[in-house]
Amino acid sequence: MRWSRYFLPTLREDPKDAQAISHKLMVRAGLIRRLGSGAYSYLPFGLRALQKAAGIVREEMNRAGAQEVLLPALQPLELWKASGRDALLGDVLIRFKDRTGKEMALGPTHEEVVTDLVKEVRSHKQLPLRVYQIQTKFRDEPRPRSGIIRSKEFLMKDAYSFDADAQGLDRSYQTMYEAYERIFRRCGLRVLACEADPGIMGGHVSHEFMAPADSGEDHVVHCTGPAAGCGYAANLEAAICPASQAPTESAQPLELVKTPGHHTVEQVSRFLKVPASRLIKTLLYDAGSTQIAVLVRGDHDVNEAKLARAAGSAALKLSSAQTIERLTGAPRGFSGPVQLRGVRLVADHAVMGMANAVTGANQADAHFVNVHPGRDFKPEVVADLRMVRQDDPCPRCGGRLELISAIEVGHVFQLGTRYSQAFGCVFQDAAGVAKPMVMGCYGIGVNRILAALIEQRHDAQGMIWPAALAPFAALISVLEADNPAQQQAAEAASEALERAGLEVLLDDRDQSPGSKLKDADLIGVPVQVIVGKAWTREQQYEVCDRASKQRQTAGLASLVETVNRLLADAPKS
Repeated sequence: MRWSRYFLPTLREDPKDAQAISHKLMVRAGLIRRLGSGAYSYLPFGLRALQKAAGIVREEMNRAGAQEVLLPALQPLELWKASGRDALLGDVLIRFKDRTGKEMALGPTHEEVVTDLVKEVRSHKQLPLRVYQIQTKFRDEPRPRSGIIRSKEFLMKDAYSFDADAQGLDRSYQTMYEAYERIFRRCGLRVLACEADPGIMGGHVSHEFMAPADSGEDHVVHCTGPAAGCGYAANLEAAICPASQAPTESAQPLELVKTPGHHTVEQVSRFLKVPASRLIKTLLYDAGSTQIAVLVRGDHDVNEAKLARAAGSAALKLSSAQTIERLTGAPRGFSGPVQLRGVRLVADHAVMGMANAVTGANQADAHFVNVHPGRDFKPEVVADLRMVRQDDPCPRCGGRLELISAIEVGHVFQLGTRYSQAFGCVFQDAAGVAKPMVMGCYGIGVNRILAALIEQRHDAQGMIWPAALAPFAALISVLEADNPAQQQAAEAASEALERAGLEVLLDDRDQSPGSKLKDADLIGVPVQVIVGKAWTREQQYEVCDRASKQRQTAGLASLVETVNRLLADAPKS
């Protein structure tokens, strides 16, 4: 392919609306162009990389025994109402009426659709069944950002497993988990498999595949204890926090103290000359038509995903100032669990290890001191309800945890029977008894593979593609476009490499040598073949490894071997 005929426009400056490295480089290197908020066009260079990522995903899904299908992006809203997820997604679900007045949605995912389809399977002899698709999805993101990392339209691989029992689901889940490890390894992407919260998908077991990246909007913890840690990793919503030991202090008499104008943790801590860890924060949440009072230590934060699981309600939001004053008799900042009536009391387990603590007194400008859990209040539920912190020990081995930013590139779930029961997706077992199928769901953001890869593999000059996803294996740059000998040498090199099965981009543009070399680094093709002074003097090509920037020379006879060796020796991640 000649660059002079290839639609590959490059830019010298970063786009003004871009913050993430991947967003900047994908626009500058001619992979994508913004059409509107959260919507991007893929140019040929970007599409080649996207198709290679999709090809690896497809190969590994086929290897895992999944069969490819293609499900409609256009979905009847009644399916979403049947599962109850129309309300859970809210405005994120793009919905409208067709010309007949029927309510429709553009699919952000396909659990409802695939379950409705697989209802045709009736016998246990047809199970297990695994299907997948690579399909465009739609979500009306309120704040699209970071280019293709969070957009309104995106390409996703979603797979679904249907088994006769929980043991079968465990096998399907493990098969897909291992397939994901192979996919990301082949793509050259470093990932952490993290314990995760299932969220609106449902089910009980879930793992996210997170690509460490400085610009990642997700945060995960992983163990870095002795011998590189025990392998524990989790996102913040699912990370386990250690329980506190039983209090060893003797309980002192409860006492009311005035704290005029001091209502935040920092203010009260400073006023009473006690550390924040001696305070108990009381936060009120609306859970439908009722309220929940959540207790956490003053130096801890509520984990709303954990709270939703413990409270059995996904529809949680912080109560208004009016609701707080109605229930506690005091303005915001003076709530406490002592003598609090009319709300469910839910406590983080660290609270139960406190003694002689400080809480709001449910009256303005006042706090209780020497509050003792169990004596002065008794929670209805005690559970792990807080956010993990970097100074917490690893829950598996006690080692050191590290908090890092990451991009979610894959997610696997054990769904159970939530959808199969809702849609009547049942089979007959060997005894003729009808049972709901046990489901799993497995998603990969194909676009995000590219973005996460660029976040991990770049330098100040541009992208650094691994061979597996590189749009071209080699870039041949003719430094003197008007030099017939150099042009002829470049064409000979291109023909030799293409005969060897390599994809080649030939930069024959009439531009300065400096401009071409900058573009070569920007687009990040793994091997650069330069036709310049070395050819003019010695009939030698300069061959440069993009990642290491190391250069060597090779004649035409040894060029293919040299390029192949560099491609084979390149680090895989």
